[in-house]
Amino acid sequence: MDLLRFIGNVIWLIWGGIAMALGWALVGVILALTIIGLPWARSCFVIAQLSLWPFGKDVANRRVVNREDDIGTGALGTIGNVIWFLVAGLWLALGHLFFAVTLFCTIIGIPFGLQHVKLAMLTVAPIGYTLVDDPD
Repeated sequence: MDLLRFIGNVIWLIWGGIAMALGWALVGVILALTIIGLPWARSCFVIAQLSLWPFGKDVANRRVVNREDDIGTGALGTIGNVIWFLVAGLWLALGHLFFAVTLFCTIIGIPFGLQHVKLAMLTVAPIGYTLVDDPD
């Protein structure tokens, strides 16, 4: 299974992984430079890592993983996600959806397109989520 994940991740790099990881990193740098965007910049770098090597990782709600609430899983997290979506989330989600649609046009690209859809959904509201190892 580890060999298949490795092969999937290498193919992923070619089919949109590098481009989207660079997009996430660029947005993270821009947000970090604004100082006000630091809370979102950290999320950008974590998701850039996921965009670079997604197979073997999954996204989970921090409330479920930690079994307790924190600042990102409550009302402030919701407000942060709305601001995030309006500032940068929409554009990154469109990038992932572009790659997903192009990959869905081929049979072999469907698993990679599904990864782009998963990342697009995370792009809409990243605050309150964390990366976990995929149990499969």
